Parts: sequence; structure tokens; C-alpha cells
Amino acid sequence: MIETQVELPIMEAFYTIQGEGHFSGNAAYFIRLGGCDVGCVWCDVKDSWDADKWPKQTIDQIVEGALKHESRLAVITGGEPLMYNLDDLTDAIKAHGMNTNIETSGAHPLSGTWDWICFSPKKFMRPKDEIYDMADELKVVIYNKSDFAWAEEHAKRVNPDCLLYLQPEWDKSDQMLPLIIDYIKDNPQWKISLQTHKFMEIP
Repeated sequence: MIETQVELPIMEAFYTIQGEGHFSGNAAYFIRLGGCDVGCVWCDVKDSWDADKWPKQTIDQIVEGALKHESRLAVITGGEPLMYNLDDLTDAIKAHGMNTNIETSGAHPLSGTWDWICFSPKKFMRPKDEIYDMADELKVVIYNKSDFAWAEEHAKRVNPDCLLYLQPEWDKSDQMLPLIIDYIKDNPQWKISLQTHKFMEIP
């Protein structure tokens, strides 16, 4: 069992526009936790992997930062945020009337109280079985052609209400996006997720 964390390593926390998935276009306060053991070769935040590089903050400090902004949407991401027990953090955030979203590979036990769970499985570490029933959104990054079949394997396991998204890996968008477009036209249960924040050149 993971013990409750009094402090958490914070790589960065910032107010921005959510660029991906179901809440794309919404103002949100992002809390990026340091630490990840999944090891995606194409990860665009590899600096987050080493938790020891980042200063720790108390939950009160983290929440204080979130409350400085107008949006009531807090997105917990990483790294891999479920490396930590997030019960106390989400309880504190929700106590101030904010909604809690998480972006996770599902490779660690689920903790925290969530209004929305974005499950983005990775080939580099097997997701926990429990995440499939709990996910509100399945977001699969398409890096090569074989990822379509891999995405369908996960889609078969999520709950019937889970939204399905395919997202091109940023550096291979020129090759993968046309394939995703054609795939979704043939399989309209899926939607496209684009990293719109990168087009807007914002964090």
C-alpha cells in the first residue's frame, strides 16, 4: 500500500488552456508531479522522470497556487502522478470547490477522488486492471501503425461510457495524422485529440 504523501515533488504548476482530450480548450490549473518510471521513448517531459530533481511542496502550498486563478479545474499530471497517494491532495482541492482531473498511464494503483480520469496507457508498463472500469477517457498516442490495433485492445476493456481518443505523437504528426483521420472515418467511435497547446505555443 502506498502511504499518504504529506509533500509532493512539483516539477511545475501553471495556469493555461487544456490542449488535449475531452477538456481541450478549457482554462485549467496544471499540477505536474515529478517522478515517472514508465519510460516512454517519445516522452516530451523527460525532465519529469527524476523526482529528486524537483522541490517538494505541502498540499496547502499546492492548493494555494491553484486558488490564485479563476478556473475551477485542476489537472494532475506528470510524470506519472499515481506513483503517489493522491487522496489528501484531491480532498484538499475539492474542499475549495475545484474539479479534479488526472492524466495517467494507469500503471500504478488508483488513489484520489476524481471528477475525470484520462487514461493514457503506454506499452512500456502494463496498466493496472482497475483503471479500465474507472476511466472516463481513453487517450492513446499513435506513434506507429501497430498502435491502432493496440488501441483497440484497450478500448475493448474500458467501460461503455468511456470516450475514445487517438492522438498523434507530436514529432510524427505528419505521418500519423493522415492515418488517424482515415482510421476514425472508418471507426467513428473514436475521436481525434490534438496537442492544441503546442499549436498555440503555450505551456
